[in-house]
Amino acid sequence: MACISEVQANGKIKNALLFSTDIHLRPEQIVEYYQARFQIEFIFRDAKQFTGLSDCQARHLPRLDFHFNASLIALNLAKHQLSSCHSSAKSFVFSMASYKRLEFNKHLLSTFIDKLDLDPDLILNHPNLPSVLSYGTLAA
Repeated sequence: MACISEVQANGKIKNALLFSTDIHLRPEQIVEYYQARFQIEFIFRDAKQFTGLSDCQARHLPRLDFHFNASLIALNLAKHQLSSCHSSAKSFVFSMASYKRLEFNKHLLSTFIDKLDLDPDLILNHPNLPSVLSYGTLAA
């Protein structure tokens, strides 16, 4: 067990108790391991909820490998696409739910343009387009 303390901006001291079966690990190393563990858990959560990681009915190992790889690749491609468009000074925060909503909004807008015979240049060059497309996404 290790205790790590941090002074917050308001002057209060924040304490954290860290537990590990390896008694020789430094507290900083335990924190790094926990951060990595939670990042891995987020990846699997997003893959299960949004890219069908747990929806495979195959029984043969090569088919299962293909399904798992396809699911995780879809997640990585979505993250890469959003991170390459990120231009803000804030650090990049990825949300698969927001990505899904953004792509749905793009598709819906495209459908409206087609079905209502609207001028795409007028809509796609409008200064408020980003706020329309990001409607319903999570604020980071």
